[in-house]
Amino acid sequence: MTIPMTPTDSLTSRLLRRAPILLIALAAVLALVFLRHWLSFDRLEQNRASLIALRDAHYLATSVGFILIYTLVVIISVPGAVILTMAGGFLFGLFPGVVYNVIAATAGALVVFLAARTGFGHDIAERIEARGGAVARLQGALKEHQITVLLTMRLIPVMPFFVANLVPALVGIRFWTFAITTFFGIIPADLVYTQLGAGLGDVFARGEHPNLHILLTPEFGLPLIGLAVLAALPLGIKLYNSRKG
Repeated sequence: MTIPMTPTDSLTSRLLRRAPILLIALAAVLALVFLRHWLSFDRLEQNRASLIALRDAHYLATSVGFILIYTLVVIISVPGAVILTMAGGFLFGLFPGVVYNVIAATAGALVVFLAARTGFGHDIAERIEARGGAVARLQGALKEHQITVLLTMRLIPVMPFFVANLVPALVGIRFWTFAITTFFGIIPADLVYTQLGAGLGDVFARGEHPNLHILLTPEFGLPLIGLAVLAALPLGIKLYNSRKG
């Protein structure tokens, strides 16, 4: 015998499903107010001796702690993830620093994706499909070419990282597709940032301030653009053939 769900049960169920993403949003606001000054190159420079000493004395604990902190920063979307990525290179070198960075960024993205999909994603995706129209067609196109679109989003981060974690959850992208494209899509940029971070020790020793404008130079920017073009090429060919036909 099936017991009908009462309006109270339904409301409680919705609140429980939405609690994780609402807690993440609340934590993000609090972190933006109270922690926004902690993730900076000045802080990293001021504490570099203590951080290196901690790493040398407790390498495993420092590695695990770094991954957990980075994951938490990604989850609550605190500005400064790029600085943490470079800090990974500063503390652990290109390798295993880039491994730590990719693991943490992917784990944080997956938590946000799951929280958003459980809280609102299913409902929003179903409403878009039910209403039809241009938005539904866009949703269908994204789902049809999800691997290409997601890889391109990651390779050329034209939108904030947390937005790139939320949008796929709201249009009904599959979990494993999101996970795989996130993991592999962020590797090229993380390699660049981690390599830059590995050289921060010399920058600080010279009394200089890190300059991220180097990322706009052709030797750093063009490879990422080239990878994004390759990722989007199948979709472009398909669209061209469909119009031609």
